[in-house]
Amino acid sequence: MKALVLTGPGQITWQEIEKPVLVPGKALVRIKAISLNRRDEWIKEGKYPNIRYGGTLGSDGSGVVESVGEEKDSEWVGKEVVINPNIDWGPDPDVQSKKFSILGMPVNGTFAEYCLVDVDRVQPKPFHLDLLQAAALPLGGLTAFRAMFRKGGLTAGQNVLISGFGGGVAQFAFLFARAAGANVYVTSGSDEKIARAIKMGAKGAYNYKKETNYSELWKTKGGFDLVIDSAGGDQINNFIKVLKPNGKIVFYGATNGLPAKLDLYRMFWNQLSLQGTTMGSDYEFNEMLKFVSKHQIRPMVDSIRPFSKLAESFADITLPNKVGKIVFQV
Repeated sequence: MKALVLTGPGQITWQEIEKPVLVPGKALVRIKAISLNRRDEWIKEGKYPNIRYGGTLGSDGSGVVESVGEEKDSEWVGKEVVINPNIDWGPDPDVQSKKFSILGMPVNGTFAEYCLVDVDRVQPKPFHLDLLQAAALPLGGLTAFRAMFRKGGLTAGQNVLISGFGGGVAQFAFLFARAAGANVYVTSGSDEKIARAIKMGAKGAYNYKKETNYSELWKTKGGFDLVIDSAGGDQINNFIKVLKPNGKIVFYGATNGLPAKLDLYRMFWNQLSLQGTTMGSDYEFNEMLKFVSKHQIRPMVDSIRPFSKLAESFADITLPNKVGKIVFQV
């Protein structure tokens, strides 16, 4: 079968590899659609732990269960499914176990014609989504769901600010917050993305390339109950300034690095929280799928491309005009 394999530092190569051998407890999924994540590019660049050369990349995928290793699981055969990329989250819902990893590194992932996973990793595709849309959902959707609800505690009527609108996780955070009845605001460096967010129901937006602070949002909107961020860096202090008392910043990345300083004085006086988060648990994955189905949420898809264009598309993950996920039909 054809697979995209990490062959060395910064090197990904199409290879013909053996089709996975079915064993008890496993399901063999014929992959129909996949999507790219920033994680895939970071692995390619060697910026991720437990790098294993010779492994198949990919965390996001959907497809059809072709066969299962045990008769008791035969009900899955022929079903359209989305794959839960969690491996060994563990029993504690608040934090992952020391054995936790994500499909696609070091375990072989979805960037192949077939993927072998534990049977409990497959879940029925949300009925209102096609396989291409479903492939955009797993990693980004789960990360956003945990950040927004378990860590952020978002409730209807609250003000939430989501940084970097258009990114994979940020788009799901936006869609989930809107569905939950929150007042949603975004930041972006693109006026085009800001206009799109407003059209989709954002209450307000902020172009961080044109303005140097959040004073206008602070004056007119009364502050935020929750900020969802992936970039870190010195903008954390801007977020601290616009939080309401008892507000919270939940962050799932630090692409801008560490802040040079942190406004601890304002944090303790206003009873603020700075909370880290990751991708979520199996329970949250299932709850996320239920939420998506209940609210008929459709992922934002930037483009749909043929499987053969996957390797060359890694360079497009961070394009400034990209909104939503890059999806590939296998």
